[in-house]
Amino acid sequence: MEEKITLRPFTISDADDYMVWASDDKVTHFCSWNSYTDKNTLIDYIEKTVLPHPWFRAICLNGRPVGAISFMPATGNDSCRGELGYVLSSEQWGKGVMTKAVKLAVKSVFEEMKGLERVEALVDVENKGSLKVLEKVGFLKEGVLRKYLVHKGTTIDMIMFSFLSTDTMLE
Repeated sequence: MEEKITLRPFTISDADDYMVWASDDKVTHFCSWNSYTDKNTLIDYIEKTVLPHPWFRAICLNGRPVGAISFMPATGNDSCRGELGYVLSSEQWGKGVMTKAVKLAVKSVFEEMKGLERVEALVDVENKGSLKVLEKVGFLKEGVLRKYLVHKGTTIDMIMFSFLSTDTMLE
């Protein structure tokens, strides 16, 4: 039986599943946030950030959350674009779960967000897994942004990827 990958909004009852990847140092290595060590702190984050977020979804495998994917639409003159971000339980790495989730998310945000023309993703140059996911989906590598941000105390280079509403997803 093939495992079914779906996206859905989070609920507070997802906290135990969320804690699996949010507390894993392998997973949070490339994230802007540090690993969670306390479930109550994570629940507070879910209540204050995840639930009110404009587009934040659980990546579910057979109905159970194994990761998260979000899209932050830009506003004003930049409202034609927004940024995609995602995280996945290390147990699911290398199985095509994130590739499918990104495809579902991109399709969904283009359908849901009026006037959206561009989905962007910024990836650490060292994050080989994430680079592969975006390339498999059909994102275009636009360039390296050198010394772009400070990540956990170190200035890092990032790669800007984009997917336009007129682009075609690769299989």
